[in-house]
Amino acid sequence: MEWTRDGSHWPHRDRSRFVQAAGLRFHVQVFPGPANDAPVAVLLHGTGASTHSWRDLAPLLARHCTVVVPDLPGHAFTGMPAQGAGSAQLSLPGMARAVAALLTSLQLAPVLLVGHSAGAAVAIRMALDGLATPQRIVGINAALLPLGGLAGQWFSPAAKVMAALPLVPRLFAWRARSPAVLDRLLGSTGSRLDAAGRALYHQLVSDPDHVAGALAMMANWDLPQLARDLPRLTTRLDLIVGARDQTVPPDDARRALDMLGHTAHGALHALPGLGHLAHEEAPAEVAALLALDR
Repeated sequence: MEWTRDGSHWPHRDRSRFVQAAGLRFHVQVFPGPANDAPVAVLLHGTGASTHSWRDLAPLLARHCTVVVPDLPGHAFTGMPAQGAGSAQLSLPGMARAVAALLTSLQLAPVLLVGHSAGAAVAIRMALDGLATPQRIVGINAALLPLGGLAGQWFSPAAKVMAALPLVPRLFAWRARSPAVLDRLLGSTGSRLDAAGRALYHQLVSDPDHVAGALAMMANWDLPQLARDLPRLTTRLDLIVGARDQTVPPDDARRALDMLGHTAHGALHALPGLGHLAHEEAPAEVAALLALDR
């Protein structure tokens, strides 16, 4: 996406900056905390989203800490790796390394990593690979386990085929300009968004480059390996689950916590009436669960 064309009314534009890290031009928003030595929280969005998904939550957290919100590689205003859809930087370990390089460039070390959906997988991968040493990780409707059944067997191969075909992102973006398509996409999350949130997602899914980045991320994902590595996690992991989530099965959160050792095992927080985009539907409620003193 073009910042001069598409970013003129982007949420918290005044907090945006562009940083070179890991060979990428990152778009990142930084919300200064109440003091220079305030603890640092990093918020990582999920597949197909962007910094916009934290637009209401980030200012609430900034009352207590410095908040860092990047667009992940290939998403929104962060560049696509030079190697394209097949780049290792779009894999789970690759994204973890890229985010870690961004934080090094910013000279910020997080005490709290928060990830929504696939962003939670990136946060956990960072901790597992020694790229960050947070005191706590929080996943919001975290996508940590492979899809079950036939869908799980076909998901990654199908994503690889779609990511390799240049016309697919353009066709998807063209179709997504229809309000009916956006209604179906957002309806499938189980969440109810306001008009501003819907407009921002419409802007994203109508952009072929953003769609290409999301497809490439899905094509390079390896959740079976993450599931095998979860028992090695030593950082406390709390999981927030929207009971209406239709994207990630809510029962996966309990399964993931059961795979952890005693040190990392945290709490499960269920939010009735909220869907996959719970942090956008009820930012104050989610912010309360992210309090650093919990």
